[in-house]
Parts: sequence; structure tokens; C-alpha cells
Amino acid sequence: MRRGLSCLALVSILLASAAAQPIRREEPNPAATSRAIQNRANLPARIADFHATSTSLQPGQATQLVWSVENPNSVTIEPDLGKVTARGSRAVKPAATTTYTLTVVGNQGTETRTVNITVAGTTPINAAAKAAATAKKETPRMPDGKPSLAGVYDGGAGQPQGLQLKAGAEKFKVVRGPNDPGLYADCMPTGVPQAFAVPYQWEIVQGVDRLVILHEYPHLFRIIPIDLPTAARVHPVDPDPTWMGDSVGHWEGDTLVVDTIGFNDKTELPGGYRHSESLHVIERFTRPTPDAIEYKATIEDPNVFEKPWTITRTFAARTDLEKISEFVCENNHDYSKLFKKE
Repeated sequence: MRRGLSCLALVSILLASAAAQPIRREEPNPAATSRAIQNRANLPARIADFHATSTSLQPGQATQLVWSVENPNSVTIEPDLGKVTARGSRAVKPAATTTYTLTVVGNQGTETRTVNITVAGTTPINAAAKAAATAKKETPRMPDGKPSLAGVYDGGAGQPQGLQLKAGAEKFKVVRGPNDPGLYADCMPTGVPQAFAVPYQWEIVQGVDRLVILHEYPHLFRIIPIDLPTAARVHPVDPDPTWMGDSVGHWEGDTLVVDTIGFNDKTELPGGYRHSESLHVIERFTRPTPDAIEYKATIEDPNVFEKPWTITRTFAARTDLEKISEFVCENNHDYSKLFKKE
């Protein structure tokens, strides 16, 4: 689905290629018992490159740190940057002479490398003291004092709590057959809160009067007005049904509460249930530390469930990512027919 041929085109090419190839008997492979494939996962972490575009600066000047590592479990650059990707670059503007340390941790141990940036006329920074101060970072705040939820986060599913199907609503339970391509195969919008269960990153862009949630798959967005006057915190009287609904938000202390209605009935809820257009979702976003968001969704649909039920998640902040990636989901066709036996 991502970057290049569509799934449909790719599957067609593979099937045509397979049909054109003669059947060939594979001889036993002695290496198959050598765990050669498994041992690849145990390759040592290695720093291929770590340098600065300029290592000698005048006060107020910036430089770029550039790095590339192989086989990492985690990669950090201290001070200031923290967790980073395996390959990248970042602009830094040290106030004084600073030694930056790149640390890569792998299955076979740890490797480090340093780059010293000299700032003319300054005393070198105590890296250990600055790293300790960095480790004590508090939750970032917006200019109005509210918590900043902005950043990139990992997605992932959670378990429904208190879900009870209404008598006679059994038809809303999703039952998938052996040839079902899966919930996300058609590239259609996922709905709320199912969008957070997709195993791709999502991002919050926050302003004082609105918050935008961007989902890498399948390139979804929600624009949520926040902190409106109480009289304005209302939905349209008869909203047009949409995949992601109509959302309004407000702050309750340090928790952002988002109320969403106006859904169509085409999406699926966690646990494998359909819903009606009466679906109502209340989400709570809290950021107790810079490293995570606590998420709780209360879900109700009087046509499907006996009572409201909840789902909770902790989403890890991806401080190594500055934004989500582009995801081009091109296939919205049922390709299961390509696998039918003649």
C-alpha cells in the first residue's frame, strides 16, 4: 500500500509471475538448520557516521548534527536531543562549547561516539549536569498555560472494558471469514476511536483555539475547536453523518475532553462491533509526562449497547520523530477474489 504500486497491481503481477514459472523441486538446504536467518537479528549495533557540518562556531551560530547507525534497538543523542531515529540530521545552536554523545544500543551491546562543538569565547558545558537536568523535564505548556499535547505518538489497540451488547443487536458483531482481507485492507477511514488502534503513528498539532489530530494511516485528520465559550460548545442540530464525526473540545483542568457525534454507520469499534449513527464518543487526553499521553474513550450507542463502555490506552511519545510520514493507501478494492481457486 505504501509508496509505489497499489496492492491490487502488485498482487496481480506476483500471481502472473508465479503462473509463468515452472514448478521446481527445492533440494534440502543444510543452512536451514544453522539459524543463519535468526542470527541476523543478533548483529551488533554499529555507528556508521556521526559528525557536525561545522565544529567551530561563533556565539549565536547553528550547525547540523548528522548521524547514521545500523542494527539499533535504541538511539539517543545527548544533551538536548534525546531519542532519535537511526538515520537523520538535526540543527543545534549550543550556547557554549558542547560535546554531543551519540549512543546506540543493540542486541550485542552499546556503542558511543562523540562530536565536540566549540563556541568561541565560552566555557564548556558540563554534559552530565545538563543531561540530568534534561531528564527532569516537565510536561510542556502552551502560552495560555494549558498542557501541550503536540507531538507524534505510537498507535495501538486497547481492550474494551464493560462492553455489553444489547439483546437483539447480535447483527452488529463483526464475524470475519478465513478469506476476509481484514479491517484496514480497503483504505477507508477508520472512525473514532478505532483510528488510534492502527499500528502506525499519529500526531497532534495544537493551537490555543483548536487542535488537529493527524493519522498516518490512512491519512486521516480531525480538526477540533477547543476552549470555546460554554454557549458555543455545541454540535450542529442535525450534523451530516461523516466517517470521523463532528468534534468539539474543552479543558477540564489539565485534561482535554473531546465530545464527538455525527458519525455514519460505516466504521468499526474496538472489539469488532459495528454501530449506528447514534454513536457518541467522549475522549479524554492527559499528558502526565513528556513521554506519553493517557487516553480514555467512553463509547455509547443506545441502538447497540446496553450501557456506555470504555477503552483506555497509554500512547508513547515518539520524540525521535518530528512529524508523521506520508502513507499512500491506493487499494480500495476487494482483492480476495484473486486468491480464489479455479
